[in-house]
Amino acid sequence: MRIAICTDAWHPQVNGVVRSLAMTVHQLTQRGHAVELITPDQFRTLPLPGYSEIRLALAPRFGTRRSLSAFAPDIVHIATEGPIGWSARRWCLANDVPFTTAFHTRFPDYAALRTGLDAERFWPLMRRFHAASRAVLVSTPALAAELAARGLPQARLWSRGIDRALFRPGHAPLPELAALPGPIMLYVGRVAAEKNLPAFLDAPVTGTKVVVGDGPELERLRQRYPEVRFLGALSGEDLARAYCSADVFVFPSRTDTFGLVLIEALACGLPVAAFPVAGPLDVIGADGRGADGTMPATIGVLHDNLTFAIQRALRLDPLAAAVYGAGFGWDRATDQFEAALAEAAIRPLPVPASAIREMAVPA
Repeated sequence: MRIAICTDAWHPQVNGVVRSLAMTVHQLTQRGHAVELITPDQFRTLPLPGYSEIRLALAPRFGTRRSLSAFAPDIVHIATEGPIGWSARRWCLANDVPFTTAFHTRFPDYAALRTGLDAERFWPLMRRFHAASRAVLVSTPALAAELAARGLPQARLWSRGIDRALFRPGHAPLPELAALPGPIMLYVGRVAAEKNLPAFLDAPVTGTKVVVGDGPELERLRQRYPEVRFLGALSGEDLARAYCSADVFVFPSRTDTFGLVLIEALACGLPVAAFPVAGPLDVIGADGRGADGTMPATIGVLHDNLTFAIQRALRLDPLAAAVYGAGFGWDRATDQFEAALAEAAIRPLPVPASAIREMAVPA
């Protein structure tokens, strides 16, 4: 297939969406597909307010239209609900080209945090964006059910994977962490309000707390928590070594749709402590024995009291976590992505064409 992937999230951003897309593009190319990327680096950009490290394409409509017309895709995958995403959606509808979308981020929840408005006020925009998609790709069955309840029944599963050669036990510890008082409690991810980091950093537990990541809250949290080790963003082998330097992985977010870092940490032998919410529930499972509850040993602890979860997770067997994490490979995830796009290319529109034309599209 000729597949165009349009995304507002791309390098040099460091996050799970970018890592997932980059690995999927690599896998699709290896399988013989022709893949065209439309990303912010092809346009003039401006920083997203409150997230200076995220740059949004400025007026990408005509550039997106030109690139898609030249490539002539069989299908378009729109990864994000940003300026490039809306521009690609407009082109697909105008040219009768089938497209899929992805629900990576709980945008209504994030917008509510930033604006103080009720998250429900942002859902109509999400429904409008995704309604004409032949398939909305989601990371978990629970998220598919949630979207169906909100009027988007065309969700299809696209799980996530890891680089199993990189994320595994046995890496040498990072020198910055090797001599710190244990146990080492690690967080990896964006340092932003929606990640709920104070729930972790305020937890009264003995040991050393380590934060890997960048974001708009980094400097404020550094000043507020001088005893915490903030390492900034890491990638590749340095990130794998950070996982292998720790004793437990702490995931305080209540708004993530999946959490790629969860399976990276598990694959490196780190048991997980988190809240019992979507994301952790879909990876760790309510009883800590995996999403389907079939693991013979507990790989993480989910509890409304995060301190309790951390203390219990520190007692778990790292080998069990590593075995479970190693099961998340990109081959299976790419199989799902490939199948969803192939089916979507021939599937009828999920809503009548007349209704789509009546949907207002942001300029």
